Amino acid sequence: MSSVVKLPQIPRPVTPLGILVDELKAISQILENNSSFPPQIVDHLQKALKLAAGLDPYVSECTTSESEALATLAKKTSEEAWNQHFGEGVTVRHLEQEMLSGHLEGQVLKMFVHMTRAKNVLEIGMFTGYSVLAMAEALPEDGYLVACEVDEYAANFAKSAFQSSSCGHKIYVEIGPALETLHKLAASQQTFDLVFIDADKTEYVQYFQTLLDSNLLALHGFICVDNTLLQGQPYLPQGERTHNGEAIAAFNQYVKNDPRVEQVLLPLRDGLTIIRRVPEA
Repeated sequence: MSSVVKLPQIPRPVTPLGILVDELKAISQILENNSSFPPQIVDHLQKALKLAAGLDPYVSECTTSESEALATLAKKTSEEAWNQHFGEGVTVRHLEQEMLSGHLEGQVLKMFVHMTRAKNVLEIGMFTGYSVLAMAEALPEDGYLVACEVDEYAANFAKSAFQSSSCGHKIYVEIGPALETLHKLAASQQTFDLVFIDADKTEYVQYFQTLLDSNLLALHGFICVDNTLLQGQPYLPQGERTHNGEAIAAFNQYVKNDPRVEQVLLPLRDGLTIIRRVPEA
């Protein structure tokens, strides 16, 4: 009996730009098989497709390369059978390789740690730890990062990678529901210079409230929030949004209306919002 060859999974598009590129490719294939469309339409479409499809690869090419430890972690994450793990009950939630922050966002977060000179970092929602390790690489030797992850399998997967890195000793992993961990950290009067949120989308508002109300965020601190464009859903008509899309739209509006903070939403991958506490608020 021949053995089954495990083929690497091809990441599906999960960002507004990635989905747009796929849509343009689909239209392009339709036009290629139909000669009734005017050549001008085909020409304009091909120009739009080149602009859209070339953007992410070029941005990545012009960004500092990831470390060997990060590249190894990304590769191992892509090779893991996440769907099978969930089906067998190995993971408590449906995990997929597309949840990895990846090279560009990892380097952006790493740069933010350098720019803010953060010493204490908190990540809410770790998955396999790519963004955690990227930020830890920028922390000073006496800095530390607390990472929250609800899935024990993913947490152990990440911890194994941290052990292979020279920066792994800066990382402390808390396994359990994120809100419970936040309350525990607040009770111990910890504060953080930089917080990265990338967990349950329906709890984003609660994470944000807890960080500010419990003073987990330092007075000079920043919050980075991932997936705030969530496949373009927050700005699509309300009836076209998923449950998570509605949650992100509500979160974006909540932050916009909160006088305690200033924020900017960057169209980086699936959306990254940078939030700072207004000192006088």
